[in-house]
Amino acid sequence: MGSGTLMFNNVMTLEEIIEKVYQDPENSYSEIAELLMLQDRSEIERLFSFADSVRQEFMGSGVLLRGIVEFSNRCSNSCFYCGLNKDNKNIARYSMSADEVLDAVGEMHSMKIRTVVLQSGEDRELDPIWLAGLIKDIKKRFGLAVTVSVGEKSHEEYKLWREAGADRYLLKVETTDPKVYSDSHAMRKLGSRMKCLDDLSGLGYQTGSGLLIGLRGQAIESIVKDILYLKEKDFDMIGIGPFISHGDTPFALDRAGDVELTLKTLAVTRIVTRNAHMPATTAIGSSGGDHRVKALKAGANVLMPNFTPSRYKRLYSIYPGKACITERTDNCISCMRGKAGSIGRFVDYSVGHSIKKNRIFNMEGAIYE
Repeated sequence: MGSGTLMFNNVMTLEEIIEKVYQDPENSYSEIAELLMLQDRSEIERLFSFADSVRQEFMGSGVLLRGIVEFSNRCSNSCFYCGLNKDNKNIARYSMSADEVLDAVGEMHSMKIRTVVLQSGEDRELDPIWLAGLIKDIKKRFGLAVTVSVGEKSHEEYKLWREAGADRYLLKVETTDPKVYSDSHAMRKLGSRMKCLDDLSGLGYQTGSGLLIGLRGQAIESIVKDILYLKEKDFDMIGIGPFISHGDTPFALDRAGDVELTLKTLAVTRIVTRNAHMPATTAIGSSGGDHRVKALKAGANVLMPNFTPSRYKRLYSIYPGKACITERTDNCISCMRGKAGSIGRFVDYSVGHSIKKNRIFNMEGAIYE
């Protein structure tokens, strides 16, 4: 595939390659790879500019806000890159009460944010009935769109939460490379994760997935296949962030994922998927500096303020150096308005349901194919 400033086989210009990827991604494997390997600054900026124009055409100028509540850091998995892994004995574990979660959601609601993301570690002890009741309370008291992100669960649990009123579900595939996946997880199977994503879509969730860039053994070829998988599944939401090493994991000494490659992956994914909601992830705001504005300029249209109570924020330690863990939430919202405004965009306080053309959602999140 080559590297450095690419000549595109002296046949196609950069603009022609980008246009081919946009029009026919399934038959553009080598072209996607070339875009991911761009090194020349002006060429990278042209890629970002095209992705930004696709974002503008399909998503508009608004930057949606999704409020996160990290209600538990308990996890039953041993993922080799994650600070929440069950083998980490240096972390104090917590689980918020329903009242604590509702207080955080109430603060979110008072700031006019209309989506809550209920996130936790992948805890086998999580009571599905408790979570269903919490979802019902949030819908009844605040009327917010509810996104759940608690990992791989049974079809029955997903169905229970959907019937309780959950609108969306986030489950990153991280990588579609079977070897990279197995080398990054203990006792976990890629096929199981993909089945869960299919179950969620089948139950009518607005389904989100995404990638982790920089995992051990991950190659450009793997990322190309990842992007094409995201295109094939037509996810409603896609999050892409860099791997950040954590000192209390087996991958503690691994080099962090490359921010520039993460941004290029985001840009190509925007070009290929067109109308998925894509966040400027917290991880990309925590990787050697805050790169979220760069992500917004490369195709992202979502920011995710954190409403986890301050006493718990630092304990949700997926990776070190996490952005905004000491910042007051009202200051965080002001900061996000500033980020959007600095590039001529605005914070969009709408509920922000999926706009996929083959789906119609009502305000309760019901889906019709």
